[in-house]
Amino acid sequence: MRTSISDTALRQLIEREAKRAGFAAIAVTRPDAIPLAPARLAQFVDEGLHGSMAWMAETLERRSEPSALWPEVRSIVVLAMNYGPDSDPRALQGRPDRAAISVYARNRDYHDVMKGRLKEIAGKIVARAGGDVKVFVDTAPVMEKPLAEAAGLGWQGKHTNLVSREFGSWLFLGTIFTTAELQPDEAEIDHCGSCRACLDACPTDAFPAPYRLDARRCISYLTIENKGPIPLEFRDKIGNRIYGCDDCLAACPWNKFAQAASEQKLAARDDLREPRLSELLLLDDASFRTFFSGSPVKRIGRDRFVRNVLIASGNSADMALVEPCQALLADPSPLVRGAAVWALSRLLPDATFSALAEQALKVETEQDVIAEWQLTQVEPARTQA
Repeated sequence: MRTSISDTALRQLIEREAKRAGFAAIAVTRPDAIPLAPARLAQFVDEGLHGSMAWMAETLERRSEPSALWPEVRSIVVLAMNYGPDSDPRALQGRPDRAAISVYARNRDYHDVMKGRLKEIAGKIVARAGGDVKVFVDTAPVMEKPLAEAAGLGWQGKHTNLVSREFGSWLFLGTIFTTAELQPDEAEIDHCGSCRACLDACPTDAFPAPYRLDARRCISYLTIENKGPIPLEFRDKIGNRIYGCDDCLAACPWNKFAQAASEQKLAARDDLREPRLSELLLLDDASFRTFFSGSPVKRIGRDRFVRNVLIASGNSADMALVEPCQALLADPSPLVRGAAVWALSRLLPDATFSALAEQALKVETEQDVIAEWQLTQVEPARTQA
């Protein structure tokens, strides 16, 4: 039941509670404010640009418009939390013995950080205004970025992520769906102009056109969502990026107005700023889970993670990594063994690698790993020691 609180007072309450909870910005929009989004999403899926992310196709109808997810919604409160880094994350690419982890994953999982706080704010809305609420932090089929643009928090840049005039490209988004009628804010307009810095920064040419992303070519997709071997054509382009990629975000000129995250749980852990590849190669399942406890990195599992570290090792030209890479040729995971093959093919001289291959092929039974040995023996771009 709706109480007598005015819309203005309710908005003030939400803003006050959001600020207290650490949110950097808040705005309101209507559930019918993104009429163009469903067609764009359908085109993205129809063209297969979502890759193996089957959940996008499976939730297409509910994701396409908020009222399809929850017919009772009348207003949508969009909240943003700043996770800006305190330095340019691309600087780490000049240190190939170190691992580059995407800025957003250098501390606690933002889903965990944000969801509890959103629920607290939602509870205050119900307590003061009655009605009902639902809280979402991008694990549900909600199109947060178009909604944030419609609410005026920013605009979707050419890299398809939200850009803010105050926080650049470094905002996490969450939404509160409510049955309360709130005055919507004005939508933001596109301020990208002729700039294409984000498009030109992409190492794998993952943008077939401005405002369009081919996830299958994106390093974030390849290192996180992709469950199999990294496709050969992208391995050298990955460099030392072992979890995600910030290049298109970091290249945005609007970041000059951004601020480093003040929320301690979103500021980078010291041990995840520039971890050594040599140490990450040693992680077994137990130590991986312990090291990344509470981190979003944990969700891809140890085998995919070590696969990524091995690709970075192969790109490092660091002979000190040969021994730990060679030890992983005996790993229980075929995914890890296959990546170790490629890493060693880049680190070892031809003769040494060929002798290693001859011995390994006598005992290897997994076809995917055998294919890696056969492929790397003829691959022309091997690093010579």
